[in-house]
Amino acid sequence: QVRLVESGGGLVQAGGSLRLSCAASGSIYSFNTMGWHRQAPGKQRELVAAITSSGRTNYADSVKGRFTISRDNAKNTVYLQMNSLKPEDTAVYYCKHQSAYDPSGAAYWGKGTLVTVSS
Repeated sequence: QVRLVESGGGLVQAGGSLRLSCAASGSIYSFNTMGWHRQAPGKQRELVAAITSSGRTNYADSVKGRFTISRDNAKNTVYLQMNSLKPEDTAVYYCKHQSAYDPSGAAYWGKGTLVTVSS
């Protein structure tokens, strides 16, 4: 089992910045992928950004150049720096953890943190 706790959401004006954090604890494999997904009202959950334990990153086209994902493996924590925020970035942001080495193949999710961008 992996427990994920997100923090850093809130209300910000368009053009502003926020930094999300997600701390993982429990049965964590050294080789894993952590990432951020978001779900806006009435929409499906979508990938925002992901990062492997070796530092390889992947971003949704809609956030490239504005968001940066990073991680601290010693702290089992992943971050999402969000700059130049837009109203369409408003969503609940969920942290995800998954490892190909986990025999269960399970994906673990945090409870989410709300990001609201006002125009």
